[in-house]
Amino acid sequence: MRNQALEPGPVRQRLGPLLFLAGIFYLIFVGRVSLAPLLPNLEHDLGLTHAQAGGLFLAMAVGYIVAIFGSGLVSQRLTHRGTVLLCALLVGSVLLIAPFLARGRWSMNVVCLIIGLSAGLYLPSGMAALTSFVRPGDWGKAIAVHELAPSGAMVSAPLIAELLLDGLSWRGVLALVGAATLLLGLAYARWGRGGEIPGHSPNPAALASLLKLPAIWLMILFFALAIGASLGIYTMLPLYLVSEKGLDQGWTNLLVGLSRLPGLAMAFVAGWAHDRFGPRASLMTIMGITGLATLGLGLGSGGWLVASVMLQPTVAVCFFPVGFAALSGAAPAQLRGVALSLCTSLSFVLGGGLLPTFIGWMGEHFSFGAGVVVFGLLVLAGAALTPLLPRGAPQITK
Repeated sequence: MRNQALEPGPVRQRLGPLLFLAGIFYLIFVGRVSLAPLLPNLEHDLGLTHAQAGGLFLAMAVGYIVAIFGSGLVSQRLTHRGTVLLCALLVGSVLLIAPFLARGRWSMNVVCLIIGLSAGLYLPSGMAALTSFVRPGDWGKAIAVHELAPSGAMVSAPLIAELLLDGLSWRGVLALVGAATLLLGLAYARWGRGGEIPGHSPNPAALASLLKLPAIWLMILFFALAIGASLGIYTMLPLYLVSEKGLDQGWTNLLVGLSRLPGLAMAFVAGWAHDRFGPRASLMTIMGITGLATLGLGLGSGGWLVASVMLQPTVAVCFFPVGFAALSGAAPAQLRGVALSLCTSLSFVLGGGLLPTFIGWMGEHFSFGAGVVVFGLLVLAGAALTPLLPRGAPQITK
């Protein structure tokens, strides 16, 4: 028996469906980022070099961008609710089975590609499902709750890995996360609500119109730097701290997990800063401090290194509330949804895929720290470009 669609209502009356969606988003994100704290174990077990280990995230990013652009074709046939369900079942199944099939570099790359393809289906349909049962006046509060999922995943993934590694291999950890995702997906099939409407397939004409706007390319650059500073650095940080800085793996995973805790609150501070000072001043400040803190990660040692590990993600996460608002101002109103998909997907390949590969290559041929320093300088250069952002949304000219 199919669930009846929910009418939009206040967020306090829709907490059940909202938390259901956030829980699925959380486990999907844990599945994506769990490789980071497991990377030293995985690298040793599969005989990977540092560059090859970093390349796993590039394979995942490629799958993710393909899925983002193709998600409309899937949701057009399955509805948004069906796409969320498919995503949870695919991610859970891949994490449950594939780690035991991965025996080397290429098979593990295929696993990561499939994880990216599966996980990339979620966000467009998850957001559509959320906004289908929450009234527009409460979308901000509902999205704030929903967005706790990725931050919570980045906090808990290293802690989960460290806890489970006492009795399991890296394969067992991924399989356990996969089993939990699969079970929650099956529960969503029975009790999940929202998104009982079909999606829309991509519009090439809209993409072409957006790519003519210089501000869109600027926002792609900013988002790539922000995703690199948050997710890209995060994926390689445990391997860097263990292999090059000589930190204990247990202490490293605890430190990396705790470093993400302040970000849960800082996103709200960034939203206030945007309203008070505007996007350009806020982005310049956030990216400038993030760049300096990233330099501290690459150059620091001892107490300075620990301080940089704690400060860098706290500031980097502030970009996203301001960045999404600035992106809304960089695109015409009728194309803002397309701009979001375009900007985040391309930026994810650059910041979440190519950056870990680059840092891994630098760790193999020079040092991890040198790779982090180069990226920190790029973030500082990006901060200098923020005055080029337009003050109002442009109009598409034919």
